[in-house]
Amino acid sequence: MLRLISFLLLGFAASGAMAQIPTPVPFRPATGSAPTTPFVAAPAAGGSVAASGLLNGYVADATYKLRAGDTVSFQILEDRIWNSLDAPRPLVVTDSGELDVPYIGRVMAVDKTCRQLADEIKTALEKDYYNQATVVLSLNVANRLLGRAYIWGQVHNQGALDMQMNENLTAGQAILRAGGFADFANKNKVKVVRASATGNGEKQTFDLDMEQILEKGQTEKDIRLQPGDLIIVPSKLVNF
Repeated sequence: MLRLISFLLLGFAASGAMAQIPTPVPFRPATGSAPTTPFVAAPAAGGSVAASGLLNGYVADATYKLRAGDTVSFQILEDRIWNSLDAPRPLVVTDSGELDVPYIGRVMAVDKTCRQLADEIKTALEKDYYNQATVVLSLNVANRLLGRAYIWGQVHNQGALDMQMNENLTAGQAILRAGGFADFANKNKVKVVRASATGNGEKQTFDLDMEQILEKGQTEKDIRLQPGDLIIVPSKLVNF
């Protein structure tokens, strides 16, 4: 009798332990399609598109005039099947003021806006190479060097002076940048010679008394330099 009771108690204990073991659930992998790369449709001929580094509704700049040393982004959209990852090619305005444009060669770029230059390139391409050309041209990096002024005569360091963008360099400041006056400088007879803006060969000459400007603080009599200006600091007639 005791054996029967013990056997029943052991059976009940085993059943309770088995009830606490969770029933395994079969593994079922999640279903679903893998992500796909979005399709980018080719733009219509002549239409506006978004290129790398450009915005939708791109409009060429009609205000900034290109200068030597500027880098522009250039692209002809009809050159190949459109790929949104393709970036426009960089072109640099040479010291001679030109861009070396694919197909048509060197084109004068200095003093033209991106809009003007893009229109000229478009016309040239459509003359010999395309029925319709969509030219995307934008300023990439502006040259920080605006130009150079030149100083000659009785200063410690003759030669070219770099003029940076947004810098209002005056004749007096240029003399100081050149190391100041040499011992025999005629401070009252400094000249600034400037080429004619109209290109007729005539030059402008400005007479400056640097003794008043630099030593007496009459800076209102100083002039702001332009690229290409020549500052001449003559010698005294009598040196003693």
